[in-house]
Amino acid sequence: MSATHEVTNQVPPLVYDVARDPALLESLERADAGWAAEEVHELGRLAGGEQAQEWGRIVNENEPVLRTHDRYGHRIDEVDFHPYWHELMKVAVSHGLQGAPWRDERVGAHAARAAKMYVWGQVEAGHTCPISMTYAAVPALRANAELAQRYEPLLAATEYDFGLREPSTKRGLIAGMSMTEKQGGSDVRANTTTATPVADGSYRLVGHKWFTSAPMSDLFLTLAQAPGGLSCFLLPRVLPDGSRNGIRLQRLKDKLGNRSNASSEIEYEDAVGWLVGEEGRGVRTIIEMVNNTRLDCALGSASGMRLGAVRAVHHATHRYAFGKALVDQPLMANVLADLVVESDAAATVAMRLAAAGDRPGDAQEQAFRRLGLAVTKYWVCKRAPAHAAEALECFGGNGYVEDSGMPRLYREAPLMSIWEGSGNVAALDALRAMGRQPESMAAFFGEVELAAGADARLDDAVDRVKKDLSDPADLEFRARRVVESMALVLQGSLLVRHGDQAVADAFCASRFAGDWGIAYGTLPAGTDTAAIIERARV
Repeated sequence: MSATHEVTNQVPPLVYDVARDPALLESLERADAGWAAEEVHELGRLAGGEQAQEWGRIVNENEPVLRTHDRYGHRIDEVDFHPYWHELMKVAVSHGLQGAPWRDERVGAHAARAAKMYVWGQVEAGHTCPISMTYAAVPALRANAELAQRYEPLLAATEYDFGLREPSTKRGLIAGMSMTEKQGGSDVRANTTTATPVADGSYRLVGHKWFTSAPMSDLFLTLAQAPGGLSCFLLPRVLPDGSRNGIRLQRLKDKLGNRSNASSEIEYEDAVGWLVGEEGRGVRTIIEMVNNTRLDCALGSASGMRLGAVRAVHHATHRYAFGKALVDQPLMANVLADLVVESDAAATVAMRLAAAGDRPGDAQEQAFRRLGLAVTKYWVCKRAPAHAAEALECFGGNGYVEDSGMPRLYREAPLMSIWEGSGNVAALDALRAMGRQPESMAAFFGEVELAAGADARLDDAVDRVKKDLSDPADLEFRARRVVESMALVLQGSLLVRHGDQAVADAFCASRFAGDWGIAYGTLPAGTDTAAIIERARV
């Protein structure tokens, strides 16, 4: 072969333990979940292996296919997935990502599950959607004790049992959520789906849902207008008598990213459902599910940032230009370090919020979690697309090619900021939490001020946030800026107290002291880039 075809200066495959992540492992220990470290590493080795990486690639290249009818014209409403989708789901369920904490009484169970979600999500993000919804469905379902008793053990089971069968006959269940309608979107109170009570205690639902992710789930929580107002209902795909429920799949969405996961429009044609909670309190009932999926949005964005940072550092370590490795070029080191700082901050705050889920009886923790989730959902998810773009650019033209895996990461990045309330919704929800539950603001700043006096730049930033919040004028107009500042002081507090010193110093200098540009890679002179980059070497 001609010498022009010799392969040189190309980067070797990245095969590694995804759980070799200092920010993650340190957070796990702080959450009293160190007992889960070995299982997290086991999952990390699988996630970073060639086989799992191939599963992720293949399922995104072979998207789900909707089959509304069989060859004879019978309505079947089925979605076909590539077999590797089911392999991904089996691993996630067998490791309890969809429900283990609900049957595990150990302190740290929710934090352990979050760590595994963060690690396994780096293989392929699409299948984590039904996993997340199943995890989040349980606390909402508990508003109906009878339904919870019947289905919760199966939702928390560690067996993935795919197929259209009556739920109680299966070894494990997957749950979905169906809230938005085309005329309302995030304004779910504008929903027009109706729920009519019948004599046997069930309801009949009629309406159209604009987004129903994972339509092959066994059970769905949905919102509909009952006589008493907007209410929450549980709908199985197969009814107790074995017949199919009136849930018709109209089409699958053609999405920017998240291609492996089926998202659909559905029609309820006298679908049978059971009330969860009280009539007229549907939003309050389902908000428990929403809050838990918002946590997974933050985890998903943090997971994607970690993947982008690790890939960028790996590429820069093995790629040479102008006589030395890219990682040794000062400007590239600035970019890589900035990406790692952002990634560490995202992982640390997401895991702190996951740990709060392990203390349901602690009023202070739950008040902090309420506001902290809204603030973090806004900011961490908002940072993901820019982070993915910068990580991709570290590869140059190679990153723009599908073989690198970076385009898939880039297409996936915007989703977490849209799912469960886009940026404006999340920012306004933070204002709503502070207005309706003032104890949440006290708890939030109680957490932040645990770092008081440790870094003057952080202290000054906290003072500025409090000043902004004390002025009610145009607060809604300023919501994004205020919530951004709140998210940053929370991340800064956690990094100053618990993070790597070089990371914390770079974060405070850039995010608080103004020694930072608009783009990534504008950290100030004197930043210990080598120490920071080392945290993303695997």
